[in-house]
Amino acid sequence: MESALEIVRNFYESAGILNKTYCLEVFHEDIQLEWHSSKGHLFLEHTDLLALSKDLKHSYFDLRAQIHDIMSDGDKVMIRYTYYVRTFENPEEELVLATFFVVWQVKDGKLFKGVQMSQLSN
Repeated sequence: MESALEIVRNFYESAGILNKTYCLEVFHEDIQLEWHSSKGHLFLEHTDLLALSKDLKHSYFDLRAQIHDIMSDGDKVMIRYTYYVRTFENPEEELVLATFFVVWQVKDGKLFKGVQMSQLSN
């Protein structure tokens, strides 16, 4: 079985958020994400995160995470990363979407509870 750190790293390195099948495999049925962003506060659950996955897939040609830091303590994993995107209109140009800091709790080998902060690119 993968460690909590490997589960989180694999999710971000694989651009898993763009793949509904992968999301269904890695999201715990009771997943919760509390998201504090420069645009406000969101509380997302399983259905919301699958909708976000669909929106991202329809908005971007490609999505890549550059992981800056990742560390774990038991079932908790902290990751800091930047998402880079390529749009359908201009797939040759990679743009910075935002930088994120997330603490995930992994339960039963799946993403369970997360608290995320993000800052959009300038």
